[in-house]
Amino acid sequence: MTIPPAQSTPAQSTPAQSTPAQSTPARSVAAQTPVVQPGTLAAPPPAAPPAASPAVSIPVSVTEPAPATTRPLDPPAPTPLRIGNASGFYGDRFDAMREMLTGGPLDVLTGDYLAELTMLILGRSRLKDPSRGYASTFLRQLEEGLGLAVERGVKIVTNAGGLNPAGLADSVRELAEKLGISVRVAHVEGDAQPVPEGFLTANAYLGGAGIAACLKAGADIVVTGRVTDAALVTGPAAAHFGWGPDDLDALAGAVVAGHVLECGTQATGGNYAFFGDHDVRRPGFPLAEIHADGSSVITKHPGTGGVVDLSTVTAQLLYETGGARYAGPDVTARLDTVTLAQEGQDRVGISGVRGEAPPPTLKVGLNRLGGWRNEVVFVLTGLDIEAKSRLVREQFADALERSGKAPAEVRWELARTDHPDAPTEETASALLRLVVRDQDAASVGRVVSGAAVELALGSYPGFHVTAPPGKGAQYGVFEAVAVAATEVAHTAVLPDGTRQEVPAPAVTLLLDDVPPPAELPAPLPPEVTRSVPLGLLAGARSGDKGGDANVGVWVRDDHAWRWLAHELTVQRFQELLPETKDLVVERHVLPHLRAVNFVVRGLLGEGVAAQARFDPQAKALGEWLRSRHLAVPVSLLGPG
Repeated sequence: MTIPPAQSTPAQSTPAQSTPAQSTPARSVAAQTPVVQPGTLAAPPPAAPPAASPAVSIPVSVTEPAPATTRPLDPPAPTPLRIGNASGFYGDRFDAMREMLTGGPLDVLTGDYLAELTMLILGRSRLKDPSRGYASTFLRQLEEGLGLAVERGVKIVTNAGGLNPAGLADSVRELAEKLGISVRVAHVEGDAQPVPEGFLTANAYLGGAGIAACLKAGADIVVTGRVTDAALVTGPAAAHFGWGPDDLDALAGAVVAGHVLECGTQATGGNYAFFGDHDVRRPGFPLAEIHADGSSVITKHPGTGGVVDLSTVTAQLLYETGGARYAGPDVTARLDTVTLAQEGQDRVGISGVRGEAPPPTLKVGLNRLGGWRNEVVFVLTGLDIEAKSRLVREQFADALERSGKAPAEVRWELARTDHPDAPTEETASALLRLVVRDQDAASVGRVVSGAAVELALGSYPGFHVTAPPGKGAQYGVFEAVAVAATEVAHTAVLPDGTRQEVPAPAVTLLLDDVPPPAELPAPLPPEVTRSVPLGLLAGARSGDKGGDANVGVWVRDDHAWRWLAHELTVQRFQELLPETKDLVVERHVLPHLRAVNFVVRGLLGEGVAAQARFDPQAKALGEWLRSRHLAVPVSLLGPG
């Protein structure tokens, strides 16, 4: 099945583009019964033959019909495009592709396999074998899913090509030939940039226009390298509806839908603050019904686990975002214009999204090997935890000094997981984590592991570690730079091998911060408060972008929003999370979502691959915030 541009409507400014003769319209979800499309007239059923009778001649007078006075019928509305997701990261649920292809109707199935860390992993894989550099799991999933997709007319769009989209496209063709299945495969390239000395990878984040070009040329499978996560949705939607680069609001709506889908089951109850309200043991993967104006409905296949409601969608909208302007290569989506509405069970509508011209630059992610690291976790049990911690630190420092090979960076973290008068040894124990880093492998290897092991019989009572110390390993560093979009050779390689250049947007707009709303909601009147965890009434979701972390916090009703908008300031945030008090923290207000989004600059150092922090991707930062106590008006807490 090819994805044709939908028919244009009076509200659509870009005319629909023509499709090849073999194109078929987007598949209807309706049952296979005769359907009269809007704007057409049905032919009457054939009359039954009259009963036999003697021939009689009857004179008949004929009256000419009156001229038609009714106006022409409106053209049919474009069919919504159903786009599903079957992967949120490299390592996601293996059978998700089969689940999505067999669980209900789809037009397009996407798979997001790339993250900042994934590009480093693929870069190291390519060092060992230049023919690799892509997410090989996708091929194994496709081996059982390709026949299903072709049988059901579902297009597949994936960024599993990683550092080698052409190589994965070739492997897909080989797999199809082995299976005896005829498919048209295309790929998108141009994200690979000149790699600076000392780096492993350099890839620009492309938009969805190359994907759209491949689909309009009849591709059944489109493989990309580094594109934005939302491009996996904007590309198919632009191809289906015939959007051009000036259809900014429609593109922005698809970007928002794509952002909700990109992390798979995080939109359907996975990693969800209020998980106890629903059965999320095996949440289904999400899908979006995209409309011609860019509005959408987020849902999931019937009978799958999890839930799609205002809160699960809000949580994912806040994930790994910054301010109100969510910039991408095709459009900048204004998150402060997003409106959500519950439209039925497991159906959330997204509308009202405004788009602005994209910035003139593209983000380029750079990965390099930053040096060597090692880690030891000491277990401290029972009494005198602080004194035991001081002793082992002093002993370790002395051992390193005697060796003459102390690492350049030594970091200690004490996690007080112990409880007084504990009923089990485990709950009586705290964890003391040592992390060392250096450019020289020898400085974090035997000298560190030996110093730790040699303390075994001469240190604090109850000495033991969680695992034998290793010899150390290389760590990665992620950096982001900008490059002019006009300097990136975004190219769609069509199914017949034709190379089609994708031009950069002609109109761009420099990014500026959106000022806070002129007026926050009226604060609640003074009343009695009680000290309780923030999480009793607020949800949160947190994540990483390079060395920065974000924490999105939302509430579920207007009364609570009047409190949160005034209470959770940057100052209060830093008081609740002391680790952030010396860092730059920004607050962005999203009134339509009843949410505030905090960006913490530099919390994660050199990024997830550096593994410098206890929680290197800040995944649980929001849950830490929710566990903190503050004074909450009793009117928000209900009885009890």
